[in-house]
This record gives sequence, C-alpha cells and structure tokens, in this order.
Amino acid sequence: MTTLSHCALFFLFSLSFLPLSLVSLPTFSISRSPHDNSIVICSVMQQRHQLSCKTFAHQVEDRKYDEIGEFEGVSFSGVVGGDGYVCGLDEDRSNIICWRFGGGDGVVVSKRIYSGPVVDDLASGRERICGVLGGGRSLECWQWRKFKRPGAKFSGGLAVGGDFVCGLVGLGQIQCFGNLSGVGGGVFRGNYSSVAAGLGHFCAISVRGRIKCWGDNLVGDPPKGLFKGLALGDGRSCGIRVDGRVVCWGEGGFRLPWGLEGTSFEAIEANGGVFCGVGTKDYGLYCWGDEVFDANGLVFENVMAGVCRRECPCGASPGAGRFCGQGLMVCKPCDPVPTVENPVPVWVPEPESKHGGVNWTTKNVALLVVGCVGTCSSVILLFVLCFRYKKGTRGSHRVHDSGPLDDVEMPPQLTSPKEAARAPVLEKRLSQMFSMENGGNLEDFSFSVLVRATNSFSDEHKIGSGSFGSVYRATLQDGREVAIKRAQLTKCPSLDGARGGVNYNITKRQDENEYAFVNELECLSRLNHKNLVRLLGFCEDCNEYALIYEYMNNGSLHDHLHNPQTNATMSWPTRIQVALDAARGIQYLHVYADPPIIHRDIKSSNILLDSTWTAKVSDFGLSLMGPQENMSHLSLHAAGTVGYIDPEYFRLQQLTTKSDVYSFGVLLLELLSGYKAIHLNEERMPRNVVDYMVPYIVQDNIHHVLDPKLPPPTPLEIEAIAYIGYLATDCVMLGSQDRPTMSDIVNSLERALLACFAAPALSHSSTNSSS
Repeated sequence: MTTLSHCALFFLFSLSFLPLSLVSLPTFSISRSPHDNSIVICSVMQQRHQLSCKTFAHQVEDRKYDEIGEFEGVSFSGVVGGDGYVCGLDEDRSNIICWRFGGGDGVVVSKRIYSGPVVDDLASGRERICGVLGGGRSLECWQWRKFKRPGAKFSGGLAVGGDFVCGLVGLGQIQCFGNLSGVGGGVFRGNYSSVAAGLGHFCAISVRGRIKCWGDNLVGDPPKGLFKGLALGDGRSCGIRVDGRVVCWGEGGFRLPWGLEGTSFEAIEANGGVFCGVGTKDYGLYCWGDEVFDANGLVFENVMAGVCRRECPCGASPGAGRFCGQGLMVCKPCDPVPTVENPVPVWVPEPESKHGGVNWTTKNVALLVVGCVGTCSSVILLFVLCFRYKKGTRGSHRVHDSGPLDDVEMPPQLTSPKEAARAPVLEKRLSQMFSMENGGNLEDFSFSVLVRATNSFSDEHKIGSGSFGSVYRATLQDGREVAIKRAQLTKCPSLDGARGGVNYNITKRQDENEYAFVNELECLSRLNHKNLVRLLGFCEDCNEYALIYEYMNNGSLHDHLHNPQTNATMSWPTRIQVALDAARGIQYLHVYADPPIIHRDIKSSNILLDSTWTAKVSDFGLSLMGPQENMSHLSLHAAGTVGYIDPEYFRLQQLTTKSDVYSFGVLLLELLSGYKAIHLNEERMPRNVVDYMVPYIVQDNIHHVLDPKLPPPTPLEIEAIAYIGYLATDCVMLGSQDRPTMSDIVNSLERALLACFAAPALSHSSTNSSS
C-alpha cells in the first residue's frame, strides 16, 4: 500500500472519533389535553411554513383547538409541545409563541414567551421547554421555576425529560442538568451525535450509530444495529435505523404497526405513548401508539422534515428542497461513522459509576476535549504532510490549491520557448480583466521606477513575503511610502543577465504564482473598504509583474504577537479593536462584495496595521470569487496555511465562507493566548492553539491561558475577553453549520469592545428564565 493510501486510511479511521451532530429543530409536535386526554398533533406545513394542528379525541365529542397556529400570519421553523401547550419558533428563530389549551372550555390562550438571540435548538417535555441560544451556545429554559442557567456551552442534541435536560457539549459528550437522581451523574463521556429523553431516563446515539441508555425506569434493552434517529415515550421507545426503517420496543411487546413496517422515515418524535414520524417518500406525518390512529395513521401531508438550512454536512433529504426555496435545503441525518477493526485507543477511560455516569473532573474534561480535537488536528496535519510528500512539494507551510481557481484552463506542460510563446495565459487573463474595466482606477507603474525605489529589490528593502512573491518597502519620487509585492515569475533579461532572450522556465509553482498574482489584482481592483489593504497600482513590464500597496507602518499582527523585538505592546482593548477591524474587512468580502469573496488564508501575518493601528486584511492571492453565501465550491483541494485550515473544508473538499470563519476563530485564540496557531508546548512537541485553548474556555478558566506579555485584564476587560473566548470556540466548531457568520462575529466583537469601557450584559442570553 502506498504512503498516501496509508495516510488516507489513518485519516478515515480518525474520523470515527469526531462527533457528527447536526443541530436541528423539531417540525412537528405531540400534545395532550389534561382536561379530556385528547391528542393534539401540530406540524409546520410546506405552504407558508405555518402551523397546522389536528385534535384526536377518545370521547364522542371531538373538541378541536383550531385557534392554534393562527398568530398574525407568522411563519414558523419549528414546533414543540407537551401537556396542554404547543409552542412555535418563528422563521427568524428569535421568537417563541405558545398556546395553552385544555381548560375544559375549549379556549386557547396565546403568549410570546421569548424574544431575543437566535435559537439554534429547541426541545420540550411534559411541562418544560428548553433551547440553545445561538452565538453564545447557552442553555435557556422556560416554564421551569427556579431553573438555574448552566455555564456549559451546548452544541445541540437537546432533550428534555421529566425534571432534567440533557444536551451535547464539547466534542460529543453529554451533560445533564436538573433532578438527576434517576439517571446518575451530570456528565456522560463518549462521542455522541444525538440525545432523546423520556420522563426519567434518556438515551443517546453514538457517532458509530449505537444506542446507549441511562436511567432507573428503562423498559427493555435497545435493539442491536446502527441507528440515526431516536424517540422515547413512557415505557416504550422507537428508533430509525440507518436505512430509514423504524423499530420499536417496550412494554407489552410494543412494536411499529404492521402497515408502517416498510415505510422509511426522516424524523420521529414521542410524547407519552404516542409516536409520530415524517415519511421519506411522501413527507406525510404518520402517528401510532394510540388506538385513535389505528384506522388511519396519516395525520398530515407535505410536512417539513426539518429546518431549512444553507449547508448540509451529510447531504440534503431527497426532495425536501421544495419546502425551502431560495437555495435552502432540509438536511438528512448523518450516517454513523463506520467501525474500524481493532482500533487503536486514544485514551483509557476511567471506570463508570453504578448509574452509568463517571467520576468527572475538570482534568478529565480537558483530556477529552484535547484528545478529540487533538486527534482531528493531528490527523489533518499528518494528511497534509503525507499529501505534500507524495506530490514532492517543498518550501513554506502554505498549502496551495492544485486545481484551477476559475474557468480559465491551466496551460499545458511547456518544453520549449517556442511552445511557451504560444501559451500567454497570464497575459490573456490580464487583458480580459482590464477589458471589463476592472482596475481602471489603478496606476500603471513602470518596472524601472520600482527598481530605483527598491535599489534593485535589495534585501535591505525586503520586509516579507506573500502568496506569490516577496514584499519590499519603498519610497516613490513623490514621497509616497508603498509596499511592493514582486511576483516570482519569468525574469526580465536586463536584470538577470540573460544572453539568449527570455527565460521561459515554466513550472507548476510558477503557474500557481501567476494565478495568485491575477487573483489578487482582480480582487483588490474592485474592492474599497477601510479594513482592506488598498491597492495603488500594478506593474506589467518586461515579463515582470508587481502590485503596489499602501504601506502599513506598524507591520503585521503576527509580528506584534510573536516577535520579541517588537517594542509596542498592544493592550487588551487594542487587540479587541484589531480583531473587530479584521472582522469588518472579512464581513465586507463575504456580504457586500459582488460576487462574494472567500479569502482562504486568514491568519495573523495577513492582518496589517497602519500608523493609527487600524487593522486591514491583506494577501488575496488564494482568494476565490463567489459562490453566494448559501452555496459552496466543490472539489477544491484545501488551500491556506497549516493550523488555520478549516477541517471540514479539508475533509469534504467543499469551500464556503464558514472556512474563513474557522480561520478567524484560530486568529482570535492566537490573539488571546499569544501562541502561534502551531507552536511547541513545554515538552517541545507541536501543539495546535485550538487544542490548547478550547478546554480552558469551555471550563470558564480562560484567565489561566491569556497572553502573559500583557498586564492582567481589568474586571471589565476579563468579561469581554471571556466573551470573545466563547466566540472563538464557536468559530472553530467542527461543523460549519454550527459556526457564526462574519456579521454575527462583528456584532459580538462590537459588544465586547464596548464592555471594556462600560458594563453591558455580556451573558449568552439577553433574557431570563420564564416561569
């Protein structure tokens, strides 16, 4: 087996340790009326995403609660229900509206119980509702008196039991809050993708598809096999196998009705003894578990199978796109990660407690997070190195895209100056760009002017390197200080002493440099923002190509964080301001540029500082124009810098704006800690800043890992810094759908900067618990 094959096998095996949870919202609910025990089924329907409800009664009089769902024409993205209530989450996911019924008079009372930050996950029990609030990933519960909001950061998978709530935290472990006397423990280690709860017990599905349960009132053992969905009722349970078929078990030999045994399901929910599920083929909502559904289990047609999303890490549900429109889709559950024979253990687990929990400590939390994230980062780094070794590349840590960056074909392999002269690809692209009036506001510099300004590009003028060449500082004849990036392409004979004409030594590296040069020129010639480095002009002269920028007097953020010779010390507010400036520049690329631009190489050395310490994003050589924010580039080999590359981009080869968000999260961690993205630990072993920082942040111990070169933060500053730490943790989530947008990041950094001088509420929720 080849070296690359070994690397690929090891990479695929390591994915078995990664959680593949997908935050989702229930789109149908099951409620009971406490007055007459009638069953109310509600669902988000395809047409206008409005709620529709039906009542099923055991008595002769069939009381219908028709007023449910008629709330000023609001569209909804999710719905939950319990005993005597139904609650809907509006389409913007920022308001929860509830209806109470079953008082014996048929009256339905509506009330808005929440308005605030986006809700990313919502779940309910008999009486209580809980949600995960976006951005801060904090847990909030309603209709739960004396509920104390925990400090843990939830990644989804929320489930509400009788007196407790559980959800996924960190990288796949489960944490529960409330009355846990029946389930034992509060943290349950493992690598899980989803959680479901009954009154006094809960079960979870691991990323490998196995079901594991905790609690005192379990009835029957879960069936063997692989599952991707789960619902728990009273003394009975049902699960969706990976092929979509549902299997049920519990008291009295409970099983799926024979008429539904061949039906494939997308999602299932339960309440008490009643179960409902959305069919894959027709998206009809089928219910069972009560005699009222025996005659006909089909309750609704054209039911939403999940919330509409821009990206689906495991693909979209077939045919579900018709529910969303505007390029959105309903995601299908992720299939379990295949089990690898004789896996090598990453760490040795401690003995479990008698209730199935563990003796959990802060050290164990850190070990788990470091183990999971470290495995992922190490595998990615190893895979990159193996790939580069296989391809025979050498040089810097930049990983270039081995495929074309746009529709223009790469030139064929050239073997002679005559053949080279027949392939003027670079000149063609430059001509096309200027024929479209791009770059018309740029100055065209002669190469001789640049030679004089840099003393023939001497080393004393060299200040760094970029995506396609070296960067030099120069002062023009008119007194302007500029930075000149000279492309490392074919050389001019007059400078290199060539006797027989131009040197056409065309190589793959040169092809990459040419494309990087034109990409940067194309991008910057049409952009204008105060937080993007300004391009003044270009040079195309005698086979020499150069770009001329405004000079940034205070160098790069990388130098100020990691160069001990840098005298200026950036205070904590200054660092936050620098992060905010950079975020605004990236937000402009993602949101306001037309077409949008994905930078692909966000890192501290590409954040430059001018004389007023304003930060500006630079180096667009690897950038890509488009696609729109809800789309992705497909089949692109990962490009960027090791330590900053989005693991999902590397694994799935799908590039979106969220890849820049991941890189920016690494930059935030670098800014807080003072450590490089990849640095040496105390044992002189390579370590990723994500592995190092995230465990401390999620345990609210960020003060232990702040940059010691700065004075300790003030009480106001530490609140802002902790807030940014959680923001960075959200940015480096493994699943891109769980990361904030750059607009969200800008808003959060603005609040954090304000908090350094005032005292606004920086909790991860702007609301208090409702009773």
